[in-house]
Order: sequence, then structure tokens, then C-alpha cells
Amino acid sequence: MLAAGPAVSLAGEPGRFVGPGAPATQSAGRVMVPLELELPKAQQVGTPKPISLPHMDRTPPESVPPLLMPLGSHNLAKGKPVTASDAFPMVGDPGMVTDGDKAGQDGSFVELGPGKQWVQIDLGVESEVFAVVPWFFHGEQRAIHDVVVQVSDDPDFRDGGRVLFNNDHDNSSGFGAGRDLAWVETHRGRVIDAKGARCRYVRVNTSGSTTDEMNRFTEVEVYGRGVE
Repeated sequence: MLAAGPAVSLAGEPGRFVGPGAPATQSAGRVMVPLELELPKAQQVGTPKPISLPHMDRTPPESVPPLLMPLGSHNLAKGKPVTASDAFPMVGDPGMVTDGDKAGQDGSFVELGPGKQWVQIDLGVESEVFAVVPWFFHGEQRAIHDVVVQVSDDPDFRDGGRVLFNNDHDNSSGFGAGRDLAWVETHRGRVIDAKGARCRYVRVNTSGSTTDEMNRFTEVEVYGRGVE
């Protein structure tokens, strides 16, 4: 265990830090530090709607310990090209998914049509990925249906990709029955452990929400580093 130290800036990400004042650890010869996200302002308005799903995570998000990752990991997705399953989004454009705007209000998200949809980020090169952090729409309380996060080196995912997260509990989206839990959207996003997966492409699938059938993507951050 290494002694606690000052905040460590993520490479290439001014103003973003991991582990301010927190202890670092060593694993397999690498210094591991906790990820601390730069969060947008909470935007939820109106009367919360009751959400009843059989597979909900009710853990307060602020109580979840930060994910550890190797020192030097940073947001590989910032400004990277994005494609989507819907060629004609209802609102916005796919590039908004990696533009750094996580505000969760009009002008901050792309809205794809109803049913099964996805957005896909091209990281440019094969990378070692430790976390995928999506923000969908946090302007009101809702849970997103059938969130499935895949990674691959094939832009068409003909290999099916490697599934990092799947809360499609009844296989309604065809990825198999997932064991991960749904959650209520907040400005904190959702940190998904990618466990060092090597890939070039990251795809996030959804199928509407507890509010409606539309699919809104505000931002997706992908933390990792180039393959050594």
C-alpha cells in the first residue's frame, strides 16, 4: 500500500483527476488509483415517477466505492467519432456522445428512435479499457431498459463482441439473459468495470426506458490507455 498523496492528473485531461488525497495501491507492478469523475450538475425536475423493475439496484450511487485503474488511464472517448443504429436521430447527432457535455438537458443529448438502438465509439486504435461510463438522460428519474455494453475490434461486431455489462434480464433484446442490475438515472452516470478489455470499438445498446420508448444518450466516457 502506498501512502496517500496529492491529486494525480489524468494524462491529456486537464482539470480531471483520479484519487485526490486517496491512497494508491499496487497490482501486478502497476500503480492503481481510484477514478473520480467530473460530474455535471444535478438536473432532475418534476415529480419523480415510481419505478418498479424486478432487477433494480437500490444502492445509493454516492456510497459506491470508486473503481481502481492503472495510473495514467484517461478518457479515450473524448472527441472520438461516434456512429449510431438510427441514421436519422430524432434530436441531436451522434457526435454529442463524446463532446464532453453531460448537462442532461436540451442540446446535450442525441435521441434515437424507439426500440433497440445503439451508439458506437471508435477509439482509433486498440486500447486497454478499464471503465465505460454512460450518461443517458438524467433530467428526470427513469431507468434504462436493456443496457448492454459491448467491445470489439470489428466495427460491425460480427463476432458478437465481448459483453461487459448486460441488464437485459429477460433476453428481450437478444443478447442473452443478463444478470446485471438496472438503476435509476442520476447526474453521476454509471461506472461499468471493463476489466482491462482490449478493443477499438465500444458499443452501448438500449431499448427505451421506464418513461418512454425513445433512446437518449448524453455522454459516454471510456477510461483506459493504449496497449503496451
